[in-house]
Amino acid sequence: MKNTALSDMHIAMGAKMVPFAGFNMPVQYTGINDEHETVRKGVGVFDVSHMGEFILKGAHALDLVQKISSNDAAKLYDGKVQYAYIPNETGGIVDDFLIYRIDEKTYFLVVNAGNIQKDWDWISKYNTYGVTMKDISNETSLFAVQGPKATDALASLTDMDLSTMEYYTFKKGVFAGVENVLVSATGYTGAGGFEIYVANKDAKKVWEAILDAGAPYGIKPIGLGARDTLRLEMGFCLYGNDIDDTTSPLEAGLGWVTKFNKEFVNAEGLKKQKEAGLQNKLVGFEMIDRGIPRHGYTIVDVSGQPIGRVTSGTQSPTLRKSIGLGYVTMGHAKEGSEIYIDIRNNHLKAKVVKPPFVK
Repeated sequence: MKNTALSDMHIAMGAKMVPFAGFNMPVQYTGINDEHETVRKGVGVFDVSHMGEFILKGAHALDLVQKISSNDAAKLYDGKVQYAYIPNETGGIVDDFLIYRIDEKTYFLVVNAGNIQKDWDWISKYNTYGVTMKDISNETSLFAVQGPKATDALASLTDMDLSTMEYYTFKKGVFAGVENVLVSATGYTGAGGFEIYVANKDAKKVWEAILDAGAPYGIKPIGLGARDTLRLEMGFCLYGNDIDDTTSPLEAGLGWVTKFNKEFVNAEGLKKQKEAGLQNKLVGFEMIDRGIPRHGYTIVDVSGQPIGRVTSGTQSPTLRKSIGLGYVTMGHAKEGSEIYIDIRNNHLKAKVVKPPFVK
């Protein structure tokens, strides 16, 4: 099992550590509900250094990105970030990822921890353009500083004007006395904030500086448990749960990052699926009866007939009710539809709602 540059620090801080995507990661410190509320109302910092980072460089770097990405990276400009997915050849999803345009010949890709090797092999397979590829995952740390107080908490650490940064843009500069740090106005919580990419050798210094600068704002370290409840309240997909190699990106609601104005892997197949009409849809739902939906539970209709499956579920700390995501047949996907979750052979009532669950 791999460690991040700060695994020993997390253990010393009292974190409960768990294996996640091949890494030894902090799942919680003080408790998921407390950490969740800290991010929603204040500011928290996550060590998410298990994520993967690739650099693509060369005259045809954009051509390669366009080939493997569902979205139109030609719209990017220096300092802009784009969300996309990597389609496979059979109608599913290799991964979802972020594309950063450093300059017209240099792109920085951020991929999910469990898919680093798979994504690298996939992109390499399509690199017929002579693009130089570098995997910097093992030498890069990533901290997510999230919450409404994130900008104030970090302001003293850099001359970069964080307060004017638009969502899905980034800057590179000096941060906490360290040069060449990439600061991105992105995140997986819906609470606002930044993601900070730094070399492993500077990780400890930057982490401690963030905690010190954020102390007046009540900053706390946050584990992966609260990261999951926060992302689920926003209806954000988690690869391996809500989307995977077998799920249709169109049924998963990713049509908005599927751009048919360019050629990409399996574009024709996805176009045909769209024209033929979708069979299922990933929907959000709130439990009406008491019970917590879990990944893999069957969704049934009022007569008990299976109509889908739960992909993510939790007790929402903000709403104090159970929420989930799941695929259902199109006839049951309309907002307000009554569905039932099979929890230990009890059919518990839920209703379809449109994410985000927390506005």
